[in-house]
Amino acid sequence: MTTLSRSTVGPRAQALNYTSLVLAFHGYAHRHLCQLHFLARYVDGLGLEDLEGCEHTFSKTNGLASAVRYASLFHHCQAIAGYVVHNDEHNVYQNLTMMIFNNYKQALWIIEEGKKTLPCIMDDLGITDVSVFRRWLSEENEYLTARSCEPEEETLQMEYWQKLVNMDASQKHLSDLTWTVATPSSAATLSFVQKDIAVTTRKETMCRHAMENFKKDLKIVQDLEVRLGITKCWVPEDEEWQATGRLVANSKYQRCLDQLESLIVAWIFELSKMNHAGTGYKLRKHIAKALKACSAAIHTALDRFNTAARTCSPPHPQLTFKEVVEYTFLADFDLLHNATCEDISQRPWATPAACAAMDQYFKVRRVEEEIKCLDVEVHRTITYLHDEAHYVKACIAQLQVSHPPLAYQVQLHYNVCAKFTNHHLRLLTKIAHLPGFTGTILPGKSMKTNPGDSASEPTTIIPSVLSIMTASPSPPASPNSVGGDENLDELDGDGDEYEDDESALTLQDIIRISSDRCVAQEEY
Repeated sequence: MTTLSRSTVGPRAQALNYTSLVLAFHGYAHRHLCQLHFLARYVDGLGLEDLEGCEHTFSKTNGLASAVRYASLFHHCQAIAGYVVHNDEHNVYQNLTMMIFNNYKQALWIIEEGKKTLPCIMDDLGITDVSVFRRWLSEENEYLTARSCEPEEETLQMEYWQKLVNMDASQKHLSDLTWTVATPSSAATLSFVQKDIAVTTRKETMCRHAMENFKKDLKIVQDLEVRLGITKCWVPEDEEWQATGRLVANSKYQRCLDQLESLIVAWIFELSKMNHAGTGYKLRKHIAKALKACSAAIHTALDRFNTAARTCSPPHPQLTFKEVVEYTFLADFDLLHNATCEDISQRPWATPAACAAMDQYFKVRRVEEEIKCLDVEVHRTITYLHDEAHYVKACIAQLQVSHPPLAYQVQLHYNVCAKFTNHHLRLLTKIAHLPGFTGTILPGKSMKTNPGDSASEPTTIIPSVLSIMTASPSPPASPNSVGGDENLDELDGDGDEYEDDESALTLQDIIRISSDRCVAQEEY
């Protein structure tokens, strides 16, 4: 959202109340606060949508890679365009009602399981009202929002403590510098004198640098004391020094934990990709290299994490590499389980049982929304099938009179979709017989009545380029005219020529329409 708001289309997106959501597959790689705001599970009205339509499309088109790898740019685009057209006309349209049927079955199963498990979990937690789940989510959101940035005063105190540590270190380094006094004898050589001068110069430079560092640290400490209103410089024996030292240690521990968590999430996702069907050899090698690099990074992050865990007061549990790589859920690394700024382990929404109950509750809510959406989709589908068949057949009947070749092409185009009508009707009937179905499979009345819509009045408009230009036949000769028999023979001949011309025009129109269709597909 930050990138979008700063772009040229940012004002337009804000005017349309645009909101970016987190996809189901990538959702758990985001920060927990981001998940609470934008994860599909917590967005009202979204149903069971996983927002992974693009990922599904990319996965299906992976099979084109081997066919177009060495193709020219033209054939590359042609293959992709042909695949998209074929996919739309056959796979997508054919599987439309199958997708609705499977989603309906899945939604009914989730509701049935939720009605069994959710009351049991609520009884174990002593919950009597489901409204508590939204209150817990709000409390969790408020806590994480407050902790998204540390309080300014605490930040200044930790900075002041760190600068005091740096000043003590620079002062100690300055005091540790020693001078060596050497009195050369009368027999000292020139090389000894030059060596002594070089050592003295180096010592002077080190002393000057140490003095400059000490003065710089002292200046920063004095500025922070003015900002914090400190009248006496802290020393290690002071209570403020010790309390702030614990804050600094916990802050370092939290950063190490976050870094380790992000690496583990990347590790889990890369491992899941390794087991995907259709993953090529080169991609597997690339993923293996990424896992190897990630493994080294995890080792480094784990060492930092354990070091930070030991410095905390009280010390936090340490982890081994074997324990880390065996984690399969992000919840194992959730910052709520190791919160350092405030002890929230006793809060109800921080316990695993409460998290499972919240997850089950919101999942059931999304499924109930999905049922409503599927009922609408079923009604729209049966209405479309009914209206489309009536509309296209009426248009074909009109074109049979005014332009038979065009009627033939429209019939061919309609046959591509019409061959799946019985398939759709059978699946819609299965949906209607599902236990728990709340919709209807009776056709409704579409609100889309614009010209060209399936619910509009069938009206055909023939483009001028497709109008049949036929010459009017010569009027028949009178029987009383001169050379009657010869004229009859000529009339018969003219009739044959007229039939041949009409057939040629009809064939020409069919070829022209087919050619235009091919050209349009190539341009597409």
